Amino acid sequence: MPKMKRHKGIAKRFRASATGKLRYNKSGAGHLMSGKPGKRRRDLRKKVGLNNPALAARMLRMLLP
Repeated sequence: MPKMKRHKGIAKRFRASATGKLRYNKSGAGHLMSGKPGKRRRDLRKKVGLNNPALAARMLRMLLP
């Protein structure tokens, strides 16, 4: 039987919190920040949670080996 492997793409992008919720960084904060307003840049620094429970459960299964 082969080993169970975690989904590497999800492991790079998502982190599970202590309560089991998935958190991730917003997209659009990699470069070209000088053209974006300060409020938007501050919002891009924050992590957001995944709101869809069914999708979060499926992704948690892929995240754990």
